[in-house]
Amino acid sequence: MTLQLHMPDIDANYLKDFTAKVVKRGDDYLVLDRTAFYPTGGGQEHDVGELHHDDGAVRVRDVKKKGEVRHYIEGDVPDEVTKVTGLVDWERRYAHMRMHTAQHLVSALVYDLFGGARTVGNQIHRSRSRIDFSLDALSATDLVQIEEDANQVIASKRSIDCYTEARTRLMERVKPERSNLDLIPAHIEDLRVIEIKDFDICPCAGTHVRNTDEIGRLQVLGTRSKGKDKTRFEFTLEGLEPEA
Repeated sequence: MTLQLHMPDIDANYLKDFTAKVVKRGDDYLVLDRTAFYPTGGGQEHDVGELHHDDGAVRVRDVKKKGEVRHYIEGDVPDEVTKVTGLVDWERRYAHMRMHTAQHLVSALVYDLFGGARTVGNQIHRSRSRIDFSLDALSATDLVQIEEDANQVIASKRSIDCYTEARTRLMERVKPERSNLDLIPAHIEDLRVIEIKDFDICPCAGTHVRNTDEIGRLQVLGTRSKGKDKTRFEFTLEGLEPEA
């Protein structure tokens, strides 16, 4: 089992480098005893970066969790190498952190504004992201309101906390349908929680920023229907450009 270093608290999300031991090798991947690289999951894309060792370095092109966290690499790491230093591509990682916190914020807003509309899907990307809502449609007026309200919350500089809480206690504080708590397998008793102060509480294993002010201005890109009772909402954040 790989220790995921971003999980314990909000400050851990800002870890850019780390040291680790190689515990397993595949044809094109390494498994480490600990990692700051985020694996694809929860709608959020994986981190990329580099693994350095005494004989050189390799690029980490993909990270997946399949019981173990696999770091898919470009190049070879000699068999005698047992320790590496990981360097996370910070520009990409920080963009994902901003985007993921923005997604929580917008999901909470839409739930409150539109009669408990649920988030039924999301994809967090480097320069634009999307959220699927259990709604027939969102009007142009609705989109203006969402954008304005979201940017007001962002500008309010609300702190964000990350902690572990027992499922039973969390259910006493948050409606399961608001946070999709009812969709998390029942056998998971302790949950990692992301809390935007006085605004939203939601279980999540993704990476997030410390304060809403870090998100930057949100811009709605548009919506489209994805079938009955499902609307896709797309947005971006200031300063985020597509990867080359």
